[in-house]
Amino acid sequence: MSVTIPTIACALALAATASLAPAQAEQSQATTWCNAREADGVSLDLQISGCTTVIQSGEVSNSNLASALSNRGNAYRVKGQHDRAIEDLDQAIKLNPNYANAFINRGVAYNAKGEYDHAIQDYDQAVKLNPNAAVAYYNRGLAYRAKSQLDRAIQEFDQVIKLDPNEADAFIKRGITYYAKGQHDHAIQDYDQAIRLNPSDADVFINRGIAYRAKGQFDRAIQDYDQATKLNPSDAVAYYNRGVAHSAKRQYDRAIQDYDQAINLKPTDAAFINRGLAYSEKNQLDRAIQDYDQAIKLNSNRAVAYYNRGLVYSAKRQYGRAIQDYDQAIKLDPSDADIFHERSLAKAKRGDKKGADADLAAARRIVPNIGR
Repeated sequence: MSVTIPTIACALALAATASLAPAQAEQSQATTWCNAREADGVSLDLQISGCTTVIQSGEVSNSNLASALSNRGNAYRVKGQHDRAIEDLDQAIKLNPNYANAFINRGVAYNAKGEYDHAIQDYDQAVKLNPNAAVAYYNRGLAYRAKSQLDRAIQEFDQVIKLDPNEADAFIKRGITYYAKGQHDHAIQDYDQAIRLNPSDADVFINRGIAYRAKGQFDRAIQDYDQATKLNPSDAVAYYNRGVAHSAKRQYDRAIQDYDQAINLKPTDAAFINRGLAYSEKNQLDRAIQDYDQAIKLNSNRAVAYYNRGLVYSAKRQYGRAIQDYDQAIKLDPSDADIFHERSLAKAKRGDKKGADADLAAARRIVPNIGR
């Protein structure tokens, strides 16, 4: 059993910050802060302060007030204060029901709360108000994918690409969605296009490498991971995935070097588990146990770490220790027939025929032919 890091997480896109005109000269600084975009270098707290001054002035039109509320809502959303964001965006929409960007940004806040249906409703309304708002289709695609409605998500990303065929991120997200459907060739085609549009994005090379690895094209995957590490030498995910590919080629020393680098950059239970597997394959059993110990310290809820450590203890003929690990693995994942089967073997080695037979029967209730 091995563990792989999933494809790169996706970020939701916000609608553009709305601009509002200052009602009076003394409000010009507050208005500037409220209108600020990320590139302007204005802090979120300063933007909130500026928008609050505009909102409380009582001297701006309903349209400008709606813009200020929307901008403040965006700032609260970025700070993780999603309920505060939704309150502001609710008010903005009441003041201006035709404000497509406010619906988009409220959808982003709902999405962050995991309320995907509410988010989709807001994106639906934004599309009605502005059928050319690519960001609304894009975010709606992400929401559908979060609901595992992958075909609907692909339709949304299709629409984004129609509206803006140079939007690399839409190709990336559609590629990730195709990968989730097991359509690796389609995923690779989308990653190819994203790379043509933005050849400096290390994440796309990682994702394409993952797709090639899923097709068993390990050398091609390694080439992509190589490029990712050149573009971003501090990206632990690239080293980790390259280690997985080297392991698949039974190049365990190369794999261990990559896992070492990944762990130095960002220690994860997955990296320790897979490095433990590589050490196991090299018959360095005590070294493997150390890695599984560390993986369990980082995450005590991963059945695979206990299972793999149990295998190593069994290989060392420490069957009692192995059974303890299998016990814990079964508590965490009682649907894995392999664990029951291995515990059956360990119990048999200890002379516990009754226990061994019971575990073998349990394994065969899950996978009828296991151990035959």
